[in-house]
Amino acid sequence: MSYQEFLNQKSHLSGDFGFSPLWMPDKLFDFQKFLVEWACQKGRSAIFADCGLGKTFMQLAWAENVVKKTNKRVLILTPLAVAKQTCGEAEKLGVEVTRSRDGKFSSSQKIIITNYERLHYFNPHDFDGACCDESSIIKHWSGATQKKVTRFMAKKPYRLLCTATAAPNDWPELGTSSEALGELSFSDMRKRFFRQLDDKGQKKAFREQKDAEKKVSYYGKLSFRVSQSIGQWRLKNHAVNDFWKWVSSWARACQMPSDLGFSDEGFQLPPLIENDHIIHPDSPPDGFLFTLPAVGLQEEREERKRTLKQRVEFAASLVDHRDQAVVWCHYNAEGDALERAIPDAVQVAGKTPDEEKEEIYDAFLSGEQRVLITKPKIGAWGLNWQHCAHTVTFATHSYEQYYQSLRRFWRFGQKNPVRLDVIASEGEQRVLENMRRKSAQAQVMFAKMLKFMNQSQKITQKSKHQEEIEVPAWIQ
Repeated sequence: MSYQEFLNQKSHLSGDFGFSPLWMPDKLFDFQKFLVEWACQKGRSAIFADCGLGKTFMQLAWAENVVKKTNKRVLILTPLAVAKQTCGEAEKLGVEVTRSRDGKFSSSQKIIITNYERLHYFNPHDFDGACCDESSIIKHWSGATQKKVTRFMAKKPYRLLCTATAAPNDWPELGTSSEALGELSFSDMRKRFFRQLDDKGQKKAFREQKDAEKKVSYYGKLSFRVSQSIGQWRLKNHAVNDFWKWVSSWARACQMPSDLGFSDEGFQLPPLIENDHIIHPDSPPDGFLFTLPAVGLQEEREERKRTLKQRVEFAASLVDHRDQAVVWCHYNAEGDALERAIPDAVQVAGKTPDEEKEEIYDAFLSGEQRVLITKPKIGAWGLNWQHCAHTVTFATHSYEQYYQSLRRFWRFGQKNPVRLDVIASEGEQRVLENMRRKSAQAQVMFAKMLKFMNQSQKITQKSKHQEEIEVPAWIQ
């Protein structure tokens, strides 16, 4: 083995485990065909494409190619209510799929669709391929869903992850995605590319984070250094480029077709009208002359409870029109109060049976239901609601929930300007600022990922020991 081969072995880049596609539907755009072809050739890969770029079409085309190649089954996992939507998209492509809730299907059925909650009914030995729609659901490296999905996919020769938010401001998700695809595990990724901070280093990282929060502007301009930490772990300075090249070896990301070198024609988004509303309570908290910014989760919870009535009444006034709208809440008390305050609204709560949830989603999609109330963690993933152009939400620390809830409406295929109203109390202004900062940080890191996607995917290391040199005459 040469020294260069030894270095290449240590680079931990993934290889190709797939095949050239055997079928490509005409309905796909050129950039979609490119991604499907790449995913088939990789065999085990991730597609991080923004909302509305057709991930459902791409994963169905990928699954059909795996079936044609192996004549074996592929399981597609989706969030609740997205399975029915996926079946509808399959009809447009002419792909035969079967939806199963209990793990039962006939021997002739090859592409099976189910929800993540139903995965325990399925035997992993019945499938040669697995696809995770909205794969950010496995972002928590210690979560039960992540472990269950990763174990199910462990022995599959063909695997595909699809999500619009690869949580680029959340490093662990890249590790859990890699682990599900059979690349480096989360712990191996952390050991190879990150270093553990001591107490002094953690304090320094904390100060950098606070400085970033101070520098972010109202709409989150990219004027600060991105934090490169996972708790007490920080990305090694000399490993930044190699880290992103490694990610690029098993993933492709795009926010527009032009990110992959294709035309953006037909993929221009309509205007987004963002309105931030600060609610001023009638009186300050007990024992205070005026309202102070809430510090810590406990104070934020108390502030939300104290201002519940004013925030709900204001949200109800915002959707007092004839058009359809969705109001996102974060607590059961908010959802119940909103349902009482808005006469023609219906709530999808955690206690709502799955079948009833799907019926409500269908009624909203068809226009029978005007206002929908739900939490982002219940209904913000995978659903296409381009028919609606108004959404109201309360401020949150979760950038992913904020982004996903907005992109149900502001996505390719939307014909009208989208109006987003964000409500925060006077004491929640830090929450609103943090949400803007995370949004800007995600844009920075996504741009960094795209930079390496467009470069060579191989880490080439030039060793000076392999260079030819002129040997002095006295040595000869």
